[in-house]
Amino acid sequence: MKVLRYFGFAAVFFYLPVDVLGGSRTSPPNGAVIVRAGTATSGEFQTISGAVNSLPNDDSSRSIFVYPGNYTEQVSITRPGPLTIFGFTYDTTTYKSNTVIIQFGLSAKLTSGSDDASGTLRVHKDNFRMYNVHVKNTFGSGSQALAVSQYGNRVGFYGCAFIGFQDTVLAEQGAQVYLKGYIEGAVDFIFGQRGQAYFGGNVIAISSKGHVTASGRESNDNTSYVFNRNTITLTPGAAPGTAGNVFLGRPWRDFAKVIFLNTVITAPLNSSLWSVWQPDQPNTSNIFFADFNTTGSGIKGAHRANFSTILTATQATHYSISSAVGDDFNEWVDTSYVV
Repeated sequence: MKVLRYFGFAAVFFYLPVDVLGGSRTSPPNGAVIVRAGTATSGEFQTISGAVNSLPNDDSSRSIFVYPGNYTEQVSITRPGPLTIFGFTYDTTTYKSNTVIIQFGLSAKLTSGSDDASGTLRVHKDNFRMYNVHVKNTFGSGSQALAVSQYGNRVGFYGCAFIGFQDTVLAEQGAQVYLKGYIEGAVDFIFGQRGQAYFGGNVIAISSKGHVTASGRESNDNTSYVFNRNTITLTPGAAPGTAGNVFLGRPWRDFAKVIFLNTVITAPLNSSLWSVWQPDQPNTSNIFFADFNTTGSGIKGAHRANFSTILTATQATHYSISSAVGDDFNEWVDTSYVV
């Protein structure tokens, strides 16, 4: 069972300039707080948490620049003002050149059953951006263990990687985007209840049998998970028995809503593509599981579950970044990453 804690936030307008897409980011922007592993330089921080905690607890816009390194820590972000974290990289367009890794190994079993408390990165604020950072939960299998726990509104992750096993990404509430990054896991590894989330241009990597998504949407509201132009693949070291035992999603709650558009799938999925929650609790009466223009060797011979929908081209136009996070997305999303 997933156990979540609810946090509410007010919306705040966010504007912060970022570098031109396609170049490197190897030096801090003006005014950024600097994090550098092992630093002894006055005014710099050895940990990301130290830099976050040094910021004033006010509405001012701030930024943090992180030099290359492995940072073993749990990072919790709650300050009210807009914040951007930049990771050192020679190519801002992709997660593949990331040099900054945040890692920790907590599980929900070790944190009184709270998924959120296990998160390596915990975002409990609006107006947050992060660029070119890898985030890992190193706990492994056997429990919910989050890489990121996301409770904010107007939150964007650009060229970031999130790596775990079960419940890697909690897209719990608020408008949020995950663009041109990498997400790895096995069991229900993209999940949440009230999130308005758009996933575009990512590599989604499966390491063992399970389900990519577990939508916990509980009513017919405006929340959904929309995926566009992602690639779904197996990790190089995927566990034996993974082939044929992976699904695009299962409904954690009765109004689950997940849409995959223009997806290339090389991971060998189960031929039904979608799953019930569990045999004695299917949760399929009011769900909306749909896909459009799905291609790749991983869906060869597919015969989709009867509770799912294959969208027509016309129907597919109704699902986009706008439908997922709102028509005002260009006010807060770095649109140079949008696919």
